[in-house]
Amino acid sequence: MAVQPNTEERGQFGSSLGFIMAAAGSAVGLGNIWRFPYLTGENGGGAFVFVYIICVLLIGLPLLFNEIALGRISRKNPIGAVRETGGNKFWQSAGVLCVLMCFFVFSYYSVIAGWTVGYIFTEIVNIPVDFAVFVQTPMYVVPLTFFFILLTILIVLGGVSGGIEKAAKFLMPVLFIIIIFIAGRSVTLEGAQAGIEYYLSPDFSKISSKVILQALGQAFFSMSVGWGLMITFGSYLPKSSNIVQASSWIAGMDTAVALLGGLMVFPALFALLPGKDPAGGPALVFDVLPQVFNAMPGGNIIGGLFFILLMVAALTSTISMLEVPVSYLIDDRKWNRKKATWTVGIAAMILSVPSAMSSIDGSIFNTMTFNFLGTELVGFFGIMDFIFGTFAVILICLMLALYTGWASKISVFADELALGSPGFKGAFRTGWIFFIKWVCPIVIGLVILDLMGVFGAPQQGG
Repeated sequence: MAVQPNTEERGQFGSSLGFIMAAAGSAVGLGNIWRFPYLTGENGGGAFVFVYIICVLLIGLPLLFNEIALGRISRKNPIGAVRETGGNKFWQSAGVLCVLMCFFVFSYYSVIAGWTVGYIFTEIVNIPVDFAVFVQTPMYVVPLTFFFILLTILIVLGGVSGGIEKAAKFLMPVLFIIIIFIAGRSVTLEGAQAGIEYYLSPDFSKISSKVILQALGQAFFSMSVGWGLMITFGSYLPKSSNIVQASSWIAGMDTAVALLGGLMVFPALFALLPGKDPAGGPALVFDVLPQVFNAMPGGNIIGGLFFILLMVAALTSTISMLEVPVSYLIDDRKWNRKKATWTVGIAAMILSVPSAMSSIDGSIFNTMTFNFLGTELVGFFGIMDFIFGTFAVILICLMLALYTGWASKISVFADELALGSPGFKGAFRTGWIFFIKWVCPIVIGLVILDLMGVFGAPQQGG
């Protein structure tokens, strides 16, 4: 397989640490903070965590290796990566899906991120906010969304080393400091033990095929495989980088944030607002938790820090979402970074408006419906999230596993992984090839069937 050298001045990570921080940042998002803890508590506590970690090790990591190797060997964006490694138009469509998905998800994900920006100020100055009223007020939500997208644009304009890497090296330590501080405060509250037990007490009787599929789905979305983010970031890696070691750090950091998220939320919730539903999703984060913080001494500062944490988690993800279409325009359309970043960013601002308006009861964007493979989707936001933020992710994972495992020569990608990773040989190398060729496609197929409702109510990843 002949891979053409990339002559485009497209940037490169200055260090492995910068890559790990940026890639881990793309994996760490809002779902780590509220969805993973909720799933853990509802599905057997520590038993679910055990199943989730197995899923990350056996499915998430092999797919992560796969995407980073594809990016580094090609030195291209997701479309170019498949094309440069010999993939025809059909396989390149996986790359097209990556670029489209990152753009669409960036547009509506920024709406939730905009909510976090608003709540930073309302918490710090201690202004009570009714979440249901807030999300139905476009004069607040739309400008906050635009502000957040602008913040993402300004970082990506700085390039790979000067913008993305510098931001990740600052933002990720800040994220860990805040989450450890709030978790520490939460678990030391009187009555916090009940929340810790709800969250982490293992109940293996709850583990079923459905729970395993939920853990698998969460592993996909949490690890940021299937987005093209890791292909793009891998294309900025020098050949000397140890992909295996870096991927292990990414998975470890992502899982640590998810686990800490639960220790931050549930002990405080059970200690200060006993009887509240711990499975509240966005309402839990934006409606219930401010009440929890208000009940703490110095709660407005804790609350402000919490929403700064959420904003940082969102920002580390949207930076990579914006970078994927930008890298395509730089590589394939020969645009400069400034033109590509502003064009995609402004288009995302425009597309974010229907998502922002879909929270308004009775609006056309709130009531619109769409039947997707037998699943009835309601609201513009919900339609976008299921098609692009859920189904497309799994489909891309399947296509990329089949492409490297069957349509391409997998030994070439194994050789790429071995560069800079001297331990990637023997049983380790053979095992990775087996998982990409056989295990991952079969498991992904099961998750797709689950999303389509074959095993009961459709599961959505998050």
